[in-house]
Amino acid sequence: MDAEKRIKELTALLTYHSHKYYVEDNPEISDYEYDMLLRDLKKLEEEYPEFKDPASPTVRVIGSVLEGFESVSHEVPMQSLNDAFSKEEILEFDARVKEVVPDATYVTEFKIDGLSVSLEYENGLLVRGSTRGDGLVGEDVTENLKTINSIPLRLNEPVPFLEVRGEVFMPKKVFDKLNAEKEAKGEPLFANPRNAAAGSLRQLDSSIARERELDIFVFNIQKEEGLNIQTHREGLLKLKALGFKVVEQNEEFSTIEEAFAQVERIGEMRDSLPFDIDGAVIKVNDLEARKVLGSTAKCPRWAVAYKYPAETKKTKLLDIIIQVGRTGKITPNAVLTPVRVAGSVVSRATLHNLDFINERDVLIGDNVYVRKAGDIIPEIVGSEPKDRTGNEMPFVMPESCPECGAPIVRIEGEAAHKCTGENCPAQLLRKLMHYVSRDAMDIEGLGSAVLEQLSDAGLISSPADLYTLSKSDILRLERQGEKSADNLLSAIEKSKGNDLYRLLFALGIQLNGLKSSKVIATEFETLDAIMEAAAEDFIAIPDIGEKTAQNMVAFFKDEDNRKEIERLKSYGVNMTAQRKEAQSQALEGKKFVVTGKFEGFSRDALVSMIENGGGVAAGSVSKKTDFVLAGEDAGSKLTKAQELSVPILTLEEFLSMLGDSGSAPSPAETRAPQKDEEPAFSQESLLDLL
Repeated sequence: MDAEKRIKELTALLTYHSHKYYVEDNPEISDYEYDMLLRDLKKLEEEYPEFKDPASPTVRVIGSVLEGFESVSHEVPMQSLNDAFSKEEILEFDARVKEVVPDATYVTEFKIDGLSVSLEYENGLLVRGSTRGDGLVGEDVTENLKTINSIPLRLNEPVPFLEVRGEVFMPKKVFDKLNAEKEAKGEPLFANPRNAAAGSLRQLDSSIARERELDIFVFNIQKEEGLNIQTHREGLLKLKALGFKVVEQNEEFSTIEEAFAQVERIGEMRDSLPFDIDGAVIKVNDLEARKVLGSTAKCPRWAVAYKYPAETKKTKLLDIIIQVGRTGKITPNAVLTPVRVAGSVVSRATLHNLDFINERDVLIGDNVYVRKAGDIIPEIVGSEPKDRTGNEMPFVMPESCPECGAPIVRIEGEAAHKCTGENCPAQLLRKLMHYVSRDAMDIEGLGSAVLEQLSDAGLISSPADLYTLSKSDILRLERQGEKSADNLLSAIEKSKGNDLYRLLFALGIQLNGLKSSKVIATEFETLDAIMEAAAEDFIAIPDIGEKTAQNMVAFFKDEDNRKEIERLKSYGVNMTAQRKEAQSQALEGKKFVVTGKFEGFSRDALVSMIENGGGVAAGSVSKKTDFVLAGEDAGSKLTKAQELSVPILTLEEFLSMLGDSGSAPSPAETRAPQKDEEPAFSQESLLDLL
């Protein structure tokens, strides 16, 4: 057998069938036949590695584990798009274009709701793939992108150089399957397919990314050599010929009226698509005209994204049940006939409180309208009275807690009701969920299902009890083996060394969030000092309000709380703030406020970068603020900064300040996850904690 010849044959054959299956959705052989061919190729490559093609299909199968992601500077900026929310705004866009290019024509496309990436090819071979990041700097995720079967590892032509932009997404059916598997294991659910795709693509272990079955649509040529493309639509057709997966709905229109009519048609087909879209894009077709129109610092002037109104669906309200939060607050929740809204199937939605239910005239048995607040938390918008049959029933707040039987009372001056039981098991479970959550003590492996088992078994009744657990205790639980027990005990032990602010947040003091916990811990340095502080001492700290101060004092005066803290201390839980040494002096003595959204960087990451540079991150703008770092959708803090003439920085300017001293961390250093970049709780658990 000629091994080199056979390897080439199998490589070409598998590449062909992979394209037929993943790009054209038209398979010619069965999955089993494909797997057998792949196994043969893998075996030959192991025996004769010198003949392995760098674009071999086996590259997608053999995962690798990275220590972190390298940063990538985009030669061609990956800009965002200006948004439009009405036809009038689309017509205004057309008027601006026609002032410069009177004969402009347009192409319309889906606006895929995913994660934007860049793919670079040299002589037809994929050499690098990266995330958008902030548009100028992203992360090198080449190994993860190679696991996406619809991305060609080698183009159908040896193009000297080609950089394209695409949107990585998770198909709806894959998302539903993944969440069903996670729910069965008692693990946190993904909020929506976009978050799932983003978290999957940022895995340090590419084998995890492969398991997530991601897909991609390529929608733009960033840079090319040797193709001589004249129009955007010509470019899309060429990309398809080269082996890329492109959206088929990319017609050219001579007028903006025709283009907008297509936008409306796309909106009508939104529910039937196998992937999520959050809008449609209108682009000037001629590439030379684009150069004439140019761009602003953030967005091209030759394209606009039409954003559809928040998706609202009608479904049946089957029941209203109440949940008891960690503070005893009673939250009514709607049980719904499952319906897909904004990318995920919704079967429950928050109803907040009794006043909320009455104001929206919601009855049990009604047909109701559901949407996602901020595209995350499902909520009831209103009911449809004309659909009523007479069998509907009003919701009545129960007089006693369903968990402990204690009286339920309405909090004076508020819309909320509260369970008065001091030892309510529902409150205990949610307090424990908060204590172990990612932003608090970050005890990996202690999900709600495990905590509930521990509680039901009588092994824990307070956070301090977690530190008394033995291996034999954990082995008594369902689905807990030797390895998982060891991992859980290791995670619990590790939490003892957390910084003071994490413990302070984990204690669950009302109105005390993560940010205020950091500020208070930095100010007082020890938990003993915090416990003895007066309300005035807390109020004197910037960003700490009167109610938070009063809650802090009341919490630490409570004898049971003090005993619990003594127990935590006796088990070795750290009670001292850990001084963080700055990595440079680039921002020394400067006070920053971060506001708005930054693609590629979380706020926590930016705060860490400020602290690493020797600066101070504050929560509110004052005359003492040196700089405000403002991203997209910056609100009142930006307005106040302008009123006080506080210097306002873009992300690029901020990174430049750090970069001058060489201290700017890469996106990977500030935000790459250790494992799954997922929400700390399921949707239901998140609602409970609000």
